[in-house]
Formats: sequence, C-alpha cells, structure tokens
Amino acid sequence: MIKQRTLREPVSAVGVGVHSGKKIRLTLRPAPVNTGLVFTRTDLNPPVVIQSEPTRVNDTRMATTLDKDGARIATIEHMMSAFSGLAIDNCFIDVDAPEIPIMDGSGSTFVYMIQSAGIVEQDAPRRFVRVLKPVEVREGDKWASLVPYEGYKLSFSIDFGHEAIDKTAQFVEVDFNKQSYVRDVSYARTFGFVKDLELLWSLGLAQGGTMDNAIVLDDKHVLNPEGLRAEDEFAKHKLLDAMGDLYVLGHPLIAHYSAFKSGHEINNKLLRALIADPLSWEYVEYPDPELAPRSFTAAVA
Repeated sequence: MIKQRTLREPVSAVGVGVHSGKKIRLTLRPAPVNTGLVFTRTDLNPPVVIQSEPTRVNDTRMATTLDKDGARIATIEHMMSAFSGLAIDNCFIDVDAPEIPIMDGSGSTFVYMIQSAGIVEQDAPRRFVRVLKPVEVREGDKWASLVPYEGYKLSFSIDFGHEAIDKTAQFVEVDFNKQSYVRDVSYARTFGFVKDLELLWSLGLAQGGTMDNAIVLDDKHVLNPEGLRAEDEFAKHKLLDAMGDLYVLGHPLIAHYSAFKSGHEINNKLLRALIADPLSWEYVEYPDPELAPRSFTAAVA
C-alpha cells in the first residue's frame, strides 16, 4: 500500500516575509491521517485555522493566498511545492504572520526543514486525484492544462521578453517517473524586476525582497553577484510555483500539467475547473504499490 506521510517531529524556523518585510516564525508539526495540510495563524486571538483547498485561494497577486473570514496566509506556494515534492500528505503549519517566510526564494529551505524533522509513513492509504480527461484554462495568450498521464509530469514555457531571461531556457519539463523534486526543481528561486518595485511598494508588496531571497533584474541584467544557480532557473521556478499551486488541492495529481506564461491565478482557476467537473477526475488509491506509477514509488532524492 502507498501510505500517507507526515513529519516525524516538529520543526521551526524564522525568516523574513517577502511582502511584509517582517520576521516570521514558522513551525511545521506532524498531523494525523486524513488531516491534510492545515494552516494556523497563531498571531490572531483566537487563532484562525485554514484548510488548504482550491476554494480558499482568494488572492493571487504575486503569490498564492489562502483566506478564511478575512484571515489571510500568503506566499504559500514554495512551501507547498516542497510538500508535494517530498510527498507530505498531513501537516500542521503554524505561522505568526499573514504570510509564509520567503527563506531563500526557492523550495530548498523547506526541503531542509522537512528532512530535518524526518518523514514517517502512516497507516492509511494515500489518496490520489487521477485526471480522466483534458481540462484547460486560457486568458489571452496565457494558458494551463491538465491531461491524463500515468504519473506526474509538468511542462512549462515562459516568454518575458527580457534580454537576460531570453538567454536562458524558455521551456522546462520534469517527469517524476524519471526525475526528483530535490535535485531537479527545489533550487529554483523566485525573481523580480527593479522597474516594478515602486508599484509593488505602493501596493504594500515586496517590502522584504532582497538579493538574498530573489533573483533581481534591471532592464538587461541579473544583478545578483553570484548569478543564476542553473541555466533554466527562471523557467524552473515557474514550474516550482505551479507544483505548489496545484498541491493546494490537498492530494497528489496523476496527470500531465502543461502551461505557457501561466501564474498563480490561472493555476488556481485550473484546479477549480477540474474539481467542478466530476467527470474529469477520480480518487485513486494503490493497495499494491507495484501497480502505481513510478512517480509515486521512486525514492525521493
């Protein structure tokens, strides 16, 4: 049986909120079977508990944000991608601010936290969502789709029309039948443009953004002294974001996700379109792991 997984023990870290600029304490705790991924705003009185699910996403400006009765938790996508990549089904996520700390702008710190806490299997079957027919969302020239696939694969194409970005990979694809999240995805950092900062600041966003937690570009160049971590880092980060956005569903997908210039809003609309059509998906469990796609049985590395 492919089993559900949670953390072995709690783990905490302190980081900066990329939008608030304030120090934030984050704690990840083990959770019982069938709990899912549950966020708690510990700074509120009483604390507000928010279950991760597509209909709780109410703001996708620069991040994916969950909301319940006006209580918000933003910038969840990088951590959610790590939960997806490391196959964590159940976890309590405590945070004392309205956003998850940005850490280094990638999924790597969250991978370190999860691996430091340890991962344990639980005595219950893992439940997957298998896509049965194509689902697509389009807005202008941007689009994202899910189609049936025996495993989990993501393909992403970017087009920013920026001199530095155009010199890098414009298309990336990760098939978890063959590749791993830790090695092939987690390193990719978020990125932003100097020319956009004044607008973002006026909206109360990006108050904590620095070259320690993002790739920063002027009109032509990457400004970070160390440069890029990989030639495909821009496109790969968009794929990382998509993994996190899709895992808001609370279950791993058996599907091929493809996108062109997609972002948090289109990714969430894609999930909502999927769950709105009961003929487009089904729940699947694997009592015999030998019958599961390699994506879900290969060792995470």
